[in-house]
Amino acid sequence: MIPTAVPARFLPAFLLLALPLAARALCTSDQVPAPAAVLERFISADCATCWQDPATARPAGPDTVVLDWVVPGRQGEDAPLATVASSDALERLAVLRRQAPERSDAVSARREGKGLPLRLAQGAAFNDYVGASIELRVPGRTAWQPWLLLVEQLPAGTEGSPVARNLVRNVFRPDWGQPSTKPPARLADTRAMQIHEGARPERLRLVAVLQDARGRIRAISRTECRE
Repeated sequence: MIPTAVPARFLPAFLLLALPLAARALCTSDQVPAPAAVLERFISADCATCWQDPATARPAGPDTVVLDWVVPGRQGEDAPLATVASSDALERLAVLRRQAPERSDAVSARREGKGLPLRLAQGAAFNDYVGASIELRVPGRTAWQPWLLLVEQLPAGTEGSPVARNLVRNVFRPDWGQPSTKPPARLADTRAMQIHEGARPERLRLVAVLQDARGRIRAISRTECRE
């Protein structure tokens, strides 16, 4: 057994995936219906009331996965939602070619083509980290832009929110950007992702959005935890 005194950041990520098996089944995307669309909601950390806005955008259907980003505001650490703001939200907005909102914004997109076999797996929390893996089978020669997101599932009513949310807590972007002359059998990465203060580990899940070199969404995947 690995002593709990060993900081999780020094552990190989595959061990973080293996550690929770005795207590809980691994959370994976296996046999989880792949979403066909994604709705990304952005809230400025400066906007105290946006989280509770009754006009918050809703998904068009059950095949849409929702992502909630809190964008750093002009007030910095003094912003009302600063504790859950993420600089990764600014990078995501840049990829989507959107400006940081003064209040809130929403962007939706559908997967193009047949969904690709994008597999995710996550372990349970250990010393404020969670093991996470992403794997794309038969990737071909294309340069890929994967976004692996650690989200916290928040039920409607949390802090007055009128809707359930998948609050983005951490982001990992594997380097799959170099096209290959010899197609690999798979592309895969395993990482330990930090759980930020305030997040409840039992509510954490993984969501991945895979874009090709032209920015088209080619796969969306998410994990579920099953006993």
